[in-house]
Amino acid sequence: MILLDEHLQAIARDGYTILENVVDPGWMDEITDAIASIGRSQKIVPATNEFEGVETLRLYNLLAHGDPFAQIPAFEPLLEVVEGVLDRGCLVSTLSSIDIGPGETPQMIHADDQVIGLERPHRAIVCNSMWALTDFTEANGATRIVPGSHLLDHSPPLGEKIDSIPAEMKRGSVLVWHGSLWHGGGANTTSERRIGIAMNYCAGFIRQQENQQLGIPRDVARTFSPRLQQLIGYGVYRSLIGHINKRDPAELLGEKPDLQVIWDR
Repeated sequence: MILLDEHLQAIARDGYTILENVVDPGWMDEITDAIASIGRSQKIVPATNEFEGVETLRLYNLLAHGDPFAQIPAFEPLLEVVEGVLDRGCLVSTLSSIDIGPGETPQMIHADDQVIGLERPHRAIVCNSMWALTDFTEANGATRIVPGSHLLDHSPPLGEKIDSIPAEMKRGSVLVWHGSLWHGGGANTTSERRIGIAMNYCAGFIRQQENQQLGIPRDVARTFSPRLQQLIGYGVYRSLIGHINKRDPAELLGEKPDLQVIWDR
């Protein structure tokens, strides 16, 4: 069994780590069934751009659907790694599914924090993960990564061919990476679909990729655990960032947190 410190050391050194066989098979079945049901009801079709994939089905804003997705962000084996990379004030940036179909071509290599104008390399402000709901193999489109690329002084030139390796893993495993790591979805040359959950986090002081407070109905957010409510943004980072007139936004959900902003201490 790999210890937390070893995972954090691997991310610092290589830009990624894999949590092997950590997700319960029954829960994965629930998640997979829910994805299929939502996809049918919403008549989801592939995108028309190569980045998202012309043979790939994607569902966004999964937390708006509640369970079984609501259990994902605070899943302890993953969250303790993410908190070690960012800190406990981290936020859910986006939760989506990525279902790569047969015939899909490789996604361009990119970094998830590439749009943020900071000098590189820099401390992690994004920490993302991919949950394997099927086996991830080189043939079916396992995420391709460039180890150590998070330490480079530039982002990948989009559209150029870049050497990478497949992050192969068994169903129930989770790939976790530093937001500056160069990576991309692989080509699917098989007849089977490669299904994964993209559970992405960001530091508490930057904007989330999906607007969780507006995208998730409040009556759904009220059913979440207090920790998940904090993770989607109903909280205050370091007693300052995100308050509403010196009040905790969790009050909008009927909670009664004890907030004292930093300058009142």
